[in-house]
Amino acid sequence: MKYVLGVDLGTSATKTILVDEKGLTVASKEYAYPMYQPQNGWAEQDPHDWKRAVLETISQVVKEAEVKAEQVVGIGLSGQMHGCVMLDEKGEPLGRTILWCDQRSDKQVDEMLELLPMEKWLEISANPPLAAWTAAKILWIRENQPEVYEKCRHILLPKDYIRYVLTGEFATDVSDATGMQLLDVENRCWSKEILEALKIDERMLGKVYESQEITGHVLPEIAEKCGLTVKTAVVAGGSDNACAAVGTGIVQEGQAFVTLGTSSVVYTHFNRYIKIPEGGLHVCCCAVPGCWHSMGGPMSAGLSIEWFKDKFCQDLVWKAKEQNRSFYDMVTELTDQIPIGSERLIYLPFLMGERTPHMDPFYRGAFLGLNTVHTQAHMLRAIMEGVVYCLADCNNMLKEQGIEVNTLRVCGGGSRSIVYRKMLAALFRCKIHRLDKEEGAAYGAAILAGAGTGIYSSIQEACNRFIKEKDTTSFTLEDADKYQQFHQIYDEMYEALRVNFTKLAKL
Repeated sequence: MKYVLGVDLGTSATKTILVDEKGLTVASKEYAYPMYQPQNGWAEQDPHDWKRAVLETISQVVKEAEVKAEQVVGIGLSGQMHGCVMLDEKGEPLGRTILWCDQRSDKQVDEMLELLPMEKWLEISANPPLAAWTAAKILWIRENQPEVYEKCRHILLPKDYIRYVLTGEFATDVSDATGMQLLDVENRCWSKEILEALKIDERMLGKVYESQEITGHVLPEIAEKCGLTVKTAVVAGGSDNACAAVGTGIVQEGQAFVTLGTSSVVYTHFNRYIKIPEGGLHVCCCAVPGCWHSMGGPMSAGLSIEWFKDKFCQDLVWKAKEQNRSFYDMVTELTDQIPIGSERLIYLPFLMGERTPHMDPFYRGAFLGLNTVHTQAHMLRAIMEGVVYCLADCNNMLKEQGIEVNTLRVCGGGSRSIVYRKMLAALFRCKIHRLDKEEGAAYGAAILAGAGTGIYSSIQEACNRFIKEKDTTSFTLEDADKYQQFHQIYDEMYEALRVNFTKLAKL
């Protein structure tokens, strides 16, 4: 029996799983680590924490499963995107890494737009310059920590630092490299035009691979520490979203998945490169060779529910505790009794501003149409509907480019709600499928390792064999037509209030 490892380097913890050639997860371990916030809006982590987490969890799962070292033939890496790991000439980290959620580099975004116009950024990187992405972070470090940049010889993404630890190789994959904003996304290679404009030396960046390609093999000292051999291959892997798509089985044209969590994302796979006007959706290379994907959705999806729960639903929280029930199960029961449209109440789910599909940092949340008939349950349902309207806007952008979603899988905490699933089915006008097991990005990374080492003939073949659906939620045309009417008003309200929210933010 052959085995592969899937390692997902998350923001709060690393998850490592050991998967056999039949697709079964035989062992799993997690290792948490802190995030540092030295100033408001900053977010950092120590790469040494990641190194300990990965080496510890790999050795634990191999030991727990009692497999022989030579049976573990490959490792796949998944990781949080956009981080900026800088190494010196000895390969040592130059301090903490600035993370994806760090917002300190707004000024550098303006500088990027002075160096190249927005049209050029969309043409090459497929996305508008963003403070959260790596390029702006590199410029910030060069301007604000010149002594660090002077010592820097290598710039890596978080998971690619782990690759260096395991193999000694400097490399990345196309999906994660997209999030650096230095990649020519259509041609899947570093952009010389962007690098020249930003004055970044390409020799500081890793070699770019497709996600299932072998980038190196485990170093002798790592093999001894973790119970592996020097023949254990490490494939390129992918970004957390790209690996989650593989782990969810979204690897063919017309397939998409929605994650319903603190933020919600609709991820859509396509076999050709497409351009989204004004960068309304993130467009990235995906983990399937020669394919791309889009991402979009409200940053304040589950956060809106959490905010409303904490501020206005303490009675429900206490009732759930008394009855030993889930608060969210009670929300599902309450909202299922409220009609479509929440009795003419609409919620705009933009508590923290927005990136996609409406790029506007000044936008905020709002209840519109409040009336004396509205109750706590109406407001909860309106929040849920607002989130799905936003996801449907992302889908409509794809329809304008000729991309039709015919299969939509759903995962995350919100996927347990039949109310959410019915909304999605009606607004996307397709069936919604839940998975038998939600293995996530680590499982996708393991599949990439299996494909790269020849255990599986392709990524698609492995997904078709191992990823199964649990149930399906359908829709009626009557419900879809009702939602469409409210969705149109939602979009009109968004546009009508845009200028006012900008004025409000600048008072």
